[in-house]
Amino acid sequence: MGSRLSDHGLSCCFAEPCTEGEAGSIFDRARAGRAASPEEQARYATSMMLFFGKLDADAGWTKQLHLGARRNANTRAYQRLGPDTGYDSIGDWPQAESLGRYLDMLDRENALPKTILYNLNPADNYAFATMIGNFQDGSVPGKIQFGSGWWYLDQKEGMEGQINALSNVGLLSRFVGMLTDSRSFMSFPRHEYFRRVLCNLLGNDMAKGELPQDYELVGSMVRNICFNNARDYLRLS
Repeated sequence: MGSRLSDHGLSCCFAEPCTEGEAGSIFDRARAGRAASPEEQARYATSMMLFFGKLDADAGWTKQLHLGARRNANTRAYQRLGPDTGYDSIGDWPQAESLGRYLDMLDRENALPKTILYNLNPADNYAFATMIGNFQDGSVPGKIQFGSGWWYLDQKEGMEGQINALSNVGLLSRFVGMLTDSRSFMSFPRHEYFRRVLCNLLGNDMAKGELPQDYELVGSMVRNICFNNARDYLRLS
């Protein structure tokens, strides 16, 4: 139907080895009424995430991983109102080890799709910004992306933190910029907000002499981050 991306919202990546036979046994036992242990859940989830990654690679889709939300923290509110009613927060799970192993599992089978990583804990900015450099293979410019500030980081300080981390240890010029994942009309202004934050940050760097006073050079990078990179990366033209 013309889709281009998949999206997974996880507390952290799963990367526990699990054969197809082991995954089938875990599934069969669960269907028979025996709940999977936490270890079995992690192994089965790894099997599924690897399967999904291969589907994305085969279809030429981009995989998005939104990692780090602590959801439904308030039990009474959850029981009264249900999920996704405003009782979520930033989680502090360790991310780098399992994320690196998951990406490597796909890469070893030459089945790592284009991937955008979004973190919710600002403490993970540099872990994510450096992780993407481990799996660039030259097949696509910026194949693995550190995504823009998400959810609680979708504000000026959060956006600047993500942009600075990426530009300090990666290649900002290949960044695919802001996303809209809420599917609501009122989410469109976040792109304008992002553009203003980006231009303000780069303009201040130019004024301080930390970037060259070359409006065509910096301006073309802004145009690419705000439009061209995403268009080309997602094959939208």
